[in-house]
Amino acid sequence: MDKIILTGDRPTGKLHIGHYVGSLRERVKLQESGEFKKIFIMIADAQALTDNFDNPEKIRASIKEVALDYLGVGLNPEKSVIFIQSQIPALAELTMYYMNLVTVARLSRNPTVKSEIQMRNFEANIPTGFLCYPISQAADITAFNATTVPVGEDQKPMIEQTREIVRKFNEIYEPVLTEPDILLSSNKSCLRLPGTDGKAKMSKSLGNCIYLSDSAEDVAKKVKSMYTDPTHIKVSDPGHIEGNTVFTYLDAFSKEEQFKKYLPEYNNLDELKEHYKKGGLGDVKIKKFLNAVLEEELSTIRERRREYEKDEAFVYDMLKKGTEIAREEAAKTLENVKKAMKIDYFSLS
Repeated sequence: MDKIILTGDRPTGKLHIGHYVGSLRERVKLQESGEFKKIFIMIADAQALTDNFDNPEKIRASIKEVALDYLGVGLNPEKSVIFIQSQIPALAELTMYYMNLVTVARLSRNPTVKSEIQMRNFEANIPTGFLCYPISQAADITAFNATTVPVGEDQKPMIEQTREIVRKFNEIYEPVLTEPDILLSSNKSCLRLPGTDGKAKMSKSLGNCIYLSDSAEDVAKKVKSMYTDPTHIKVSDPGHIEGNTVFTYLDAFSKEEQFKKYLPEYNNLDELKEHYKKGGLGDVKIKKFLNAVLEEELSTIRERRREYEKDEAFVYDMLKKGTEIAREEAAKTLENVKKAMKIDYFSLS
């Protein structure tokens, strides 16, 4: 069986380095691996509207920003199909058919849905679209016959829900849907990068993000104010690594060769950590090192993004072409689904 990827992001603003560490960097590796016949990358605007229904302008403005971030990190429209979810009619129809295969009780038990409902304070008034978005996600995945879905640990229940829907559909009707496998990020230490303030999640609303489009000056300013160890007051004080945002970011971004370049007195990150734990190493020094490491990674992304930003017509043409390819692919799956359900009334076959 050909290996096919489906992945994507909700367009609720520019993407940040949490997205980069959690998925974007891995996507580029998968794109260049040659292991997959097709890679579909979805800008999930319909899903974003489930909790931003009263602010469609925010979603509309974010489409271009997300597309620019994709191009900036190195996603290539010649190798990956980048498309807009709401422009694929088959996805809505598939969602409607799949709704018959899932109970409200099952949706409500989904751990990811439960935690996100709590995070958005939806407990009393849950929008139906938000409650049902695992079904919509199943439509997204199956529409493109995805064999592989790269996600973080927190999304595992969502993929399992898709697998349940696929199994039930294939059992009741005909085995026309592909059951996807989950692909977890290889960067186990940083599946979810914390915010610069030390909060568990990097979030636009909390203002604790470093964006892929941030200038070098903005990145330096954010690193300088980054949360470290509140007990590490003097340079001579022993420091803590656990919960120290600077070291979490170094886990995610630093490479051994960068120590020779920026901190030659240390061979690797382990030596830096040991010195910090013993005392005698100041936060300013490690923040300067982190800033150099980040700038090395982000400068290329920033420059590439700026070049694409100059050609808005290219960006929208890329999205249009990708959406046309995705629309055709999803339509084929819908045709097979309707045939299996015996509702292809006017089919000549």
